[in-house]
Amino acid sequence: MTTQPSDAHRSVTISRTAPGKFRATNARGGTFDFGSGGDDQFTPVELLLTAIAGCTGIDVDIFTTRRSEPTQFEVTAEGDKLRDDEGNHMGPIDIRFQISFPEGEEGDAARKVLPDAIRKSHDRLCTVSRTVMLPTDVTSHPAG
Repeated sequence: MTTQPSDAHRSVTISRTAPGKFRATNARGGTFDFGSGGDDQFTPVELLLTAIAGCTGIDVDIFTTRRSEPTQFEVTAEGDKLRDDEGNHMGPIDIRFQISFPEGEEGDAARKVLPDAIRKSHDRLCTVSRTVMLPTDVTSHPAG
């Protein structure tokens, strides 16, 4: 078994701020407000899609920007929320990369590594999408 680094543990705390409104606070003190979908705030499902797109986007950004700064960098995550015999869940999630680099040698180098960077993120590096794809136990219980 591999020993985990001391910074492996992650934690967020969710506090209700109003009906249908919540605030997430991470261990570093950062906050993010979200809601149940009655306004323009992100919903938990949208946060899941954001986490997947953000995680894989960061991976791809690290690999490609070593060669060239992009002229466009967008990652879209989308899928359908399903309600079936298995309960509520997301169907297949599609991640689409719209990334452009300038003409020239550096841009060519970034374009060349882009498909491999996307594949590495999907197959191994992105903790969020890997967690969704692998069997991962989630437990819920009252504190105490």
